[in-house]
Amino acid sequence: MVSQVYIDGSYYARSRAKISVYDHGLLYGDGIFEGIRIYDGNIFKLDKHLERLYESAKTITLNIPLSFKELRDACIDAVRTNKLRDGYIRLMVTRGIGDLGLDPRKCPKATVIIIVDKISLFPAEFYEKGLEVATVPTTRNMADALCPKVKSLNYLNNVLAKIEANNIGVPEGIMLNSLGFVTEGTGDNIFSVKNSTLRTPPTFDGALAGITRNTVIEIADRFGYTCEKKTLTRHDLYNSDECFLTGTAAELIPVIRIDGRTIGKGEPGEIFIKLLEEFRKITRTDGVRVFP
Repeated sequence: MVSQVYIDGSYYARSRAKISVYDHGLLYGDGIFEGIRIYDGNIFKLDKHLERLYESAKTITLNIPLSFKELRDACIDAVRTNKLRDGYIRLMVTRGIGDLGLDPRKCPKATVIIIVDKISLFPAEFYEKGLEVATVPTTRNMADALCPKVKSLNYLNNVLAKIEANNIGVPEGIMLNSLGFVTEGTGDNIFSVKNSTLRTPPTFDGALAGITRNTVIEIADRFGYTCEKKTLTRHDLYNSDECFLTGTAAELIPVIRIDGRTIGKGEPGEIFIKLLEEFRKITRTDGVRVFP
């Protein structure tokens, strides 16, 4: 089946899904987005994603032309229309059509786009055996210049970091901030485990407040593990007992080498495996079920 893309209330075949070249989402990256997973007919944590989307919109004074319920229903309908039980939703809200100037007041109405499709960030074997990552030269945008809690359409900072990871020859890059502290990967959060304590960088260091990240923290708490949002250095990562990445697209994936240093035993750790098992269970139940 050809993917049907939702744009402002109508559906278009993938090859016919188009927006204006005057849309400020294209001209300036002025807009926001959410990536949302579908697991066995369940849209995982849909409401949490929408809450974050509306918070991002408020911060950048972007008026989403649909109520929370209307946008929620639109996401559900897009999944149903595409008949996809397992997949990925890319929900975008752009500033909309304006002129060639920068002023967002020239854009009278935002554009809402919902894509439902498949996604795969890493080969399957990396999820079983772990992957090697490297810290990259491109630093993360400063948190006081662009708030990391806003999931902006402007991902050039992340794209440059991905290019550097490619040039190094590793599947993922880890970004540091201007002070040399760990922030996140190019499209995922990072966790370090030391003495059974989970540690992940705080948002004020430049990390996104990830939905999957928060889910892992909740699972860890239920299992009795301490989880700290703590400033981390490369030294902390190198000396982790375990390390893993989390994200909607990446899900949970173990890291076994960083900058040539072997992490722990060089294989997925016990805590990671336990968290992954529980994560896979709740993805089928926590959210909005579209298909029985």
